Amino acid sequence: MMNGDFSLVYDYSMDMLLRDPLVPPTDDVIAQVLGKSAAAFSEMMKSITAPPCALEPSWKFYNDGKAWLCKVSFKKKTVFWMSIWPGFFKVSFYFTEKNYRGILALDLPAGLKEELKRNAPLGKFIPLVFSMKTKGQIKDLIKVIEYKKSLK
Repeated sequence: MMNGDFSLVYDYSMDMLLRDPLVPPTDDVIAQVLGKSAAAFSEMMKSITAPPCALEPSWKFYNDGKAWLCKVSFKKKTVFWMSIWPGFFKVSFYFTEKNYRGILALDLPAGLKEELKRNAPLGKFIPLVFSMKTKGQIKDLIKVIEYKKSLK
């Protein structure tokens, strides 16, 4: 784990939530499982769906992973994926080798950039995962969203 609010290291002691296909991820369900992080989730959702981000979240139950995931898009482009965990939520971006280097030029915490450099590719993509717990993380998340939207 790194210092700060970001982590690219998977903690196997925690399991992703929202695994019942019959219980959709309503605001109430999400608030209940996130606890203290629910305010950060609510604020983040307001920020990303309003201009200038103007993203469209779409929840779906995926049988292969047996969980509800949120695909967040801008027009037809997937910007990131989101999942709910005990007390926090993960926002996962995927970049190609060519595109991920642009993240390093953004005004982001040094620890986040170092973790990104060490992160192993998943196939042809390099993941960047925010473990979101606080409203203070939203400003850095928005920087990555705007960068991702700018890619062709």
